[in-house]
Amino acid sequence: MRRITIFCLLLLLANRLTAQQVQIIPQPAYLDIKKKSSPFVIDKNTKIVVKDSTLIKSADNLNAYLSKYFQLKLAITAKDSIANRINLTLDTRASEFDDAYVLNASKENIAIIGTSGPGVFYGIQTLLQLLPTNKTASMQIPAVSIVDHPRFSYRGMHLDVSRHFFDIEFIKTYIDYLAFHKLNNFHWHLTDDQGWRIEIKKHPKLTAISAWRNGTIIGLFPGTGNDGLRYGGYYTQEEVKEVIRYAADRYINVIPEIDVPAHSMAVLAAYPEFGTEPAKKYEVAQTWGIFNRQNNVLQPTEKTFKFLDEVLTEVIELFPSKYIHIGGDEASKMWWKQSAVSQQIMKAKGIKDESGLQSYFIHRVEQFVNSKGKTIIGWDEILDGGLAPNAIVMSWRGEKGGIAAAKQQHKVIMTPEAMMYFNHSQFLKDDSLTAAKYLPLKDVYNYEPVPAILTPAEAQYIWGAQANLWSEYIANPAKVNYMLFPRLDALSEVLWSPKEKRDFTDFQNRLKTQFKRYDMMNINYSKRYLSN
Repeated sequence: MRRITIFCLLLLLANRLTAQQVQIIPQPAYLDIKKKSSPFVIDKNTKIVVKDSTLIKSADNLNAYLSKYFQLKLAITAKDSIANRINLTLDTRASEFDDAYVLNASKENIAIIGTSGPGVFYGIQTLLQLLPTNKTASMQIPAVSIVDHPRFSYRGMHLDVSRHFFDIEFIKTYIDYLAFHKLNNFHWHLTDDQGWRIEIKKHPKLTAISAWRNGTIIGLFPGTGNDGLRYGGYYTQEEVKEVIRYAADRYINVIPEIDVPAHSMAVLAAYPEFGTEPAKKYEVAQTWGIFNRQNNVLQPTEKTFKFLDEVLTEVIELFPSKYIHIGGDEASKMWWKQSAVSQQIMKAKGIKDESGLQSYFIHRVEQFVNSKGKTIIGWDEILDGGLAPNAIVMSWRGEKGGIAAAKQQHKVIMTPEAMMYFNHSQFLKDDSLTAAKYLPLKDVYNYEPVPAILTPAEAQYIWGAQANLWSEYIANPAKVNYMLFPRLDALSEVLWSPKEKRDFTDFQNRLKTQFKRYDMMNINYSKRYLSN
């Protein structure tokens, strides 16, 4: 009897350990843990089998993780006759869904079959989460069968590099974070009032002048003073190309944002002739906030549009993305109302009010972008005065703009501030300075991107969602990590997993394993979550 009891206890413990090993975020569509089967062991004799050369970079991604955290690099081969192997295979018949994958792990081998290159890559990201969370642990992969696919086509994350600048090595690390969580779009916020961050060869003053400010606000807006230190930086075009290549290897599309017609104080510091007060001495902004009382709006003249066409030409030539984000938000109409030139333009064009002038501005930019074979994305203010014909709306002022756009049969990316702004505090009393709003992990997790008010036909226009990380109070990579994790995990599950699979209590349990992995990866996050 005693032997039977001990055996039962050992069996229970083994099952519990297996369950603990299989803690995947985002939650797969289908997961079967084969508790009675032996695990697959990855060792120096294991080989990655790849017959399709397009999957080599995905195999390299797996090897990079194994090498970095387990000091192991596996041979890559096209021979599939070996027993101890990880098979990477393309098969469009594996699932009816786009970018889907099937992962089967047994004692003999691991097979990852994707309906596409991204599908195989996502299967690898799941495999990484089946690995141990301890560098010295035996590399056992539990026997599982997983069938999985993304819920939304657009799964995005944003980073503001204008308020604070991050070098390309960290940008690549940031892209790794997105890839690990099966996101597929990186929104790179490159320009704003506080700094211009991309080299434009035809207009060198954008990096000589617009990329630098002569001081930065101290403390929470409106601040307790200014540090008086020159601050800035920018990405050369070669660095931009390097980031794009790096992201492409991870099936991430890089969407640049060139913000117009407002948020242009840095531009005007170099080129005041494009503003509504050309005689004014503009400066790159040294504080945060919406500049309703400081003129940061471009004048909608032909010379301004020529300048923007030249800037966008270089941007479009650099970025293979089909989409160019043109901002369009927070343009204070008072500057156009006060400008005789703007009023003359409105009269000549038959534009009845300043909202119409905003629409005219966006339409002009869209026409040029469309002529280059690209599509614009804009914040929901681009709805003001009439939506540009082919525009995609990024809805940040709640969901109202997204709902309106979907009803007009335009693609929508939901990013409402109350649920998707990761610069907001995670706790009512946070560990460091943040924007003075509150966005707890549970609110992110419980967000549903498809508004219930939409009909099924209208809901088809909700392309996906995105979270945004504005960097006013985020000056270094450790703080980025702190604000990003684990809310990025919640975002990934909102965008990837079937709606009916989402369960916050279960998610919190899976996070315990994820935190161990983040400790191994040296990712900074709030230790308060460990006590919850």
